[in-house]
Amino acid sequence: MIKDIAQLIGDPIRADILWTLLDGRAYTASELAAAVDTSAPNCSMHLAKLIKADLLTVEAQGRHRYFTFSRPEVAYAVEALAALVPQRTREAAEKEDPPIRICRTCYDHLAGRVGVQLTESLLRQKLLTPSEKEFDLTQKGTRWFVAHGVDIASLQRQRRNFSRTCLDWTERRPHLAGSLGAALLQMMFDAQWLRKIANTRALQVTPKGRKALTEELKLEI
Repeated sequence: MIKDIAQLIGDPIRADILWTLLDGRAYTASELAAAVDTSAPNCSMHLAKLIKADLLTVEAQGRHRYFTFSRPEVAYAVEALAALVPQRTREAAEKEDPPIRICRTCYDHLAGRVGVQLTESLLRQKLLTPSEKEFDLTQKGTRWFVAHGVDIASLQRQRRNFSRTCLDWTERRPHLAGSLGAALLQMMFDAQWLRKIANTRALQVTPKGRKALTEELKLEI
């Protein structure tokens, strides 16, 4: 089974499709074909294989069909695989695209240097505690998240993982994922701490966000 999945993801076109979907948006087949620079029929063939393997799901809306990850764990696996890129190759990529290394989305949660530093700050301040491949939310952490408008009780009722680690492909250290990580990123958007940059997964930390992250979470950005 692992060999089958590895062979499936290892195809260059399918790998590019999965990498494109890491921005958390749903794409049509034609949009994905343009993003990965292949023909529409070829892209459709690859999408069919990814759906059959339960890595992607498709939803019809009107005349269009939109493709997304079938579950968050697929995105986590793609991000973790990217961490295996050789050091020399990674350094060359960092020179070409430094913003995505500093702050970016990883599917529906925060990644990059800022995402890792934020997670480590939550741990230092005992808002989270490590627990194998997950994080446990402390009482102090619950109060902090609730004070920032995050409905913890609602998140814990969701079927997806509540608070888990996700290996950051550039920093090689874990950042916060799961429904709590997604809610934290959304809170930062709503509070205007972060701003999306068009046509990229890179994010901009706003002056308001820089002040809040420095004062509340002791980050040095």
